[in-house]
Parts: sequence; structure tokens; C-alpha cells
Amino acid sequence: MSAPPPRVSASPAASKLHATAPPPFLAAGRGRGRDALVFAAGVAVATAVLVLLGSSASVVLAPAGTSTSSLLVASPIPGPDDPPRTFYDDPDLSYSAADGHHRLTGWDAKRASWLRSRGLLLRRSPEKVVMVSGSQPEPCTGEAGDHLMLRLLKNKLDYCRLHGIKLLYNRDFLHPAMTSYWAKIPIVRAAMVAHPDAEWIWWVDSDAVFTDMDFSLPLSTRYRDYNFVAYGVPKDMERKSWLAINAGVFVVRNCQWSLDFLDEWAQMGPAFPEAHARWGKVFKKDLADKDSDVACDQSALVYMLLSNRDRLLGKEKAFVETEYFFMGWWGEIVDRLDGVAARYDAVERRRSSPELRRRHAEREHVLYAAARNAAVRGAVPGPPGGWRTGWRRPLITHFTGCQPCSGGRNPTYTKESCDVGMRRALLFADDQVLRAYGFRHAGPLNDSVLPLPFDYPAADNLFILGRKQSKPELVVESYASTTSSCVTYTLVPNVPSYYDHQDGCH
Repeated sequence: MSAPPPRVSASPAASKLHATAPPPFLAAGRGRGRDALVFAAGVAVATAVLVLLGSSASVVLAPAGTSTSSLLVASPIPGPDDPPRTFYDDPDLSYSAADGHHRLTGWDAKRASWLRSRGLLLRRSPEKVVMVSGSQPEPCTGEAGDHLMLRLLKNKLDYCRLHGIKLLYNRDFLHPAMTSYWAKIPIVRAAMVAHPDAEWIWWVDSDAVFTDMDFSLPLSTRYRDYNFVAYGVPKDMERKSWLAINAGVFVVRNCQWSLDFLDEWAQMGPAFPEAHARWGKVFKKDLADKDSDVACDQSALVYMLLSNRDRLLGKEKAFVETEYFFMGWWGEIVDRLDGVAARYDAVERRRSSPELRRRHAEREHVLYAAARNAAVRGAVPGPPGGWRTGWRRPLITHFTGCQPCSGGRNPTYTKESCDVGMRRALLFADDQVLRAYGFRHAGPLNDSVLPLPFDYPAADNLFILGRKQSKPELVVESYASTTSSCVTYTLVPNVPSYYDHQDGCH
């Protein structure tokens, strides 16, 4: 086991002067001279440390006179020639989820050993996440498909940046037979091995949109006792429908149980042709609503979980989320987004919520997100992450069946409904991001942006129904208490087209 990283301070403790203070110009000169000497001494020490450590060290220098960050830190980073050896040095290590000859065993101990050798075992956060998504290797054939895929990727990059999550975006088939919807299993499994420092791997389909940039997964609370989480519909689970649990968004803990689970899932796929064909017939026979004998990843997941409840569902196993939009179907979300936005704006317009309207750096997003979530709790009905019966922002809006890249959408949906729905969801999410930059879109389906006034969205900066309100409290009540989405929207001063949209009643 390597020695812990040495830490060398280049900033002395502030000296306490008890004698009469010298004249200001002399004090300033002496202070600068002292700082220069201290900094030079610190650099000399750093140089010595670097000589001792060799090239496998990283150094961060902080200018003298800065606050608590004024440390010079030398952290050894193991290089190609540095011990100790880890599981990566095993020639039989396989990254593949479809390798029946080299199954990875003892992963929990191997991962713990790697973390310990890097000094990470005691310091790692239980919520460290790597998000994985991807698209096909070839250009999209659907109209504007590549443009939509770029916008969908930007949405995930935005969410990950705001929440300190790494994003791995893959466009390769890591197994020649595991293509299309089966391609997710090999890359998720490989990501677990490539990122032993990550506690969770979060798969998100390319056609899923983050529509609540404030929401963080409750990994260390609600999901702390589970290894795999996906979204399900209780009534469909009771019927054992192949649509009961969606495979488009899931989070999996980086542990041996999860590796075994992914291997079992993969063995129902096309990498094992005979088993794949056999499972296809089983799924069609045993799962409701399944009219094809082709085994897809979702029917395999549903069959695994619902046919093996005692073995796979429960603590230290799998959990099916049914109480918020861990992944919501776009058809029941997009027409309500304008109403959701209006209710959030109404909460922020309150005179009791000036802190929510403060301008702030983007890096402070999580703090302001927590304050905003606390403010809307109780004022806006519904659970955090959104739900059918409330008006909270949905975490993820999934455009299942729209197929933006291939263009081969489900014939149940029109091209217009898919395109407009995606634009509405993406702009709804973009507005949450743009706010930190001082802008917002000119309307729910308008790609133009407008600068936000100071103290946005305070009521005295807005016009409701075309008239300036003198009693913003009444506006808040009318928005917060309404049970219908028949809401006429707010207007920014001198921009009469801003949100001049009336939602349909439902």
C-alpha cells in the first residue's frame, strides 16, 4: 500500500504583532517582503518534494495572501511503473458483459483494494456518480436527427455540470451483437470497471430530457439499501406487462451484485443467439402486451425482476421507483410544463422569497436548488421529481417511441407531437440553465433569448393578464391554489409576447 500523499504548506500562520504598529507604508513593504520570502521558501520546498517524488506527482500552487486555499499540495499519482499492482494487471480481466469465459468475481474486494491503494477508500462519497449515455456510430437518418441528438447531449452535459457528475457518452458497440437497445449493457458494465472510484453508474437513454435541473437523486437516503433502481408503473407490474418497468433510465451500484445482475441480463441478449431466441418466445408467452417474440432489453429486465421477486427485489437488491418521475413518459408531461413553470415563478415572486431571486455563480447551483425545493414544498403540489397529480418539475421526460435519430417513430405519435414536445422540454430545461447567465427564452417554443431584469421574477417586474400587479401576494395565491392548468402567463416588461400562452384545461 502506498504512503499517504504528503502535504506541504506554503502559507505561514499569520504572525501576531504586539508592539506599536509601524507606519502603513512600512508595514505594507515589510508584508510584501515577508510574503516574497515565504513564497520563495515554499517553492524551494515544493521543488525538493518533486525531486523526491519524481514525475508521478501533481502540485497545486496558490498565490500568497489568498484565503484558506493558500496551500501547496504535492499528491503522488501512481504512474505506469509504480506499485502496487491491482486488478487491472490481471490478464484475465474482462470488461465485457457478454464474456461467458471470464466472469469478474471478487469485485467488491478488488475495488476496495484499488481505492485503498489510492487513498480513496475512506474519503469517497457514497453519491459519486458516472452518468452513461450514447447514440449510434453512424449519422442519424431522421430529419434533423443529428441536431436533436446534439441538443439532447447538451441537456445531459448541463445537468452533469450543475451536479458535479462525470458524463461518459458512448457511440460504439462494445460487442458486435449487442446493438441498438442492447448496447447499453456492455458500456455500463465496462464503465463500472473503468471507474472503480464511482459508487453509482447512471444510464440515461439518448432521448431522455432532464426537466428538473434542481433535483438530485436520493442515493444516500432513499436508495442507500439498494443496488439497482429503475422506474415502474404499479398497475402494469401487477399485470406483468413488458411495459411495466422502463429500461431507458436506471442507476446501478458499482458492486459484485450488480455485475452479476448485468451478466444475467446480457445472457438473454443477442450475444447468446440460441438463448436469445428461446427467451423471446418465453417473453411473448409470459408477459402481457408483448406481441413479438424478439427479446428486447426491456422485456428481459421486466421478466428478470417480476419473475424473480424474492431473489432480485428487496434490500441490497433491486428497487422499482413508482412515486415520482424518475423517468416520466413525455405524453403526460409536455403539455403541463408551462403550468409547472408558472407555479415555480409564482413562489419566487413572493416578498418572503428574495433569497431565491439573488443572482449567483453557477457553481452555487446546488445550494440555490435546495433552497428553491424547500420553498416550493407545500406551495406547489406534488412530490419532488414530479408526478401526474402535482405541479412539481419532472426529473426526466423520456421521449419513448419518438426515435429522433432514426426517424422510425411509433406510428401512434405524429412527427409534430414528438418534435414540438422535445423542443418544449429542452427549452424548459434550458431556461433553468440560462438563468445563471442572465437570460431566458422569449417563449415556450421560441429559440430567441431575452435578458432578465434584476430581481427576476419579482412581481413588480412582471405583468399578469397585461396589467401590472400592485399586490403580488394575490398573484401568488391565484397560481399556488389553482387546480387547473388554465393559466394565462406572465409578461416581461416591454416584451408583450413573453409567455402570452394560455394552457389547455385538464
